[in-house]
Amino acid sequence: MNTTPELVTLHVWRVPRAAVGRAFARMARHPWRLRRTPGVRFGKLLGTGTGTGFGPGDTDLTRWAALVVWDFPAAAAGFDASPVGRSWARIAHASARLELRPLTSRGEWSGRRPFGEPAGGRVDGPVLALTRARLRPRRALTFWQAVPPVAAALHAAPGLLARFGVGEAPLGWQGTVSVWRDPTDLVAFAYRHPEHRAAITRTPTEGWYAEELFARFEVRAVVGDRSVLGWVADGGPQP
Repeated sequence: MNTTPELVTLHVWRVPRAAVGRAFARMARHPWRLRRTPGVRFGKLLGTGTGTGFGPGDTDLTRWAALVVWDFPAAAAGFDASPVGRSWARIAHASARLELRPLTSRGEWSGRRPFGEPAGGRVDGPVLALTRARLRPRRALTFWQAVPPVAAALHAAPGLLARFGVGEAPLGWQGTVSVWRDPTDLVAFAYRHPEHRAAITRTPTEGWYAEELFARFEVRAVVGDRSVLGWVADGGPQP
C-alpha cells in the first residue's frame, strides 16, 4: 500500500494587529481540533516569520498558518467549514491556500514521516520547498550565526516566488517555506549557491538538528490572496 498522501494543503491567514491575542488563543486551543478534523492524517498550526532572516527576531505576529496532510483529497474540501477553518476565518482579513502534491521527503516531524515516500515525477511549473528542524539547544547559537548569509542569498535568488519562515514555537522549532517558479530554480539555489551549499556542508559536522525534515511539493493550485504569501509576480526578489 502506498502511504504517500495525494494532497497536502498549506493555509495561511493574515490577521489585523488587534486580533493577535485571539490568534495566540487559537494556537493554544486548536492543535487537537485540527488533528481530530475528519480526513486529517497529520496537521500542524504554525507561526510565521517575514522571511528576511529566518531567526528569532523575524516573527510576523499578523500571519499564521496550518499545514495539513489529508487521507483523501475530498476531505480537504471541508476544511473551511471545519471548526478550525471557521475560527481562523472569523479573525482573518485575508487568506490563501496552496494545494500541494508531495514529490520528495526526507526526515521526520514529531517522530513521523507525514508525507510518506513520494515517488517524485516530472514537474514543469511551480514547486514548494519545506524545511523544518528542531534545534539542539547547545548548537542553536552557531545555527543562528550561519543563517544571515543564506537568508540574504535566498532573498535575491532567481525564480523565487514567495518565502517565509514557519515555526511551532518562537525558538528551537524552526522551518522555512519557499515557492519557486520551477524545479530548476530551486535546484540552482539549493545545490549551486555558495552560501546555501556551505550551510548544507556544515550541517552534519555542526550537529545543529535533533530532528529535521526536507520536502518538496508540486504546487497544484494557489487559491485566495497571494499577497498573504509575499508572492512576487515575476519571480524576482521582493523588496
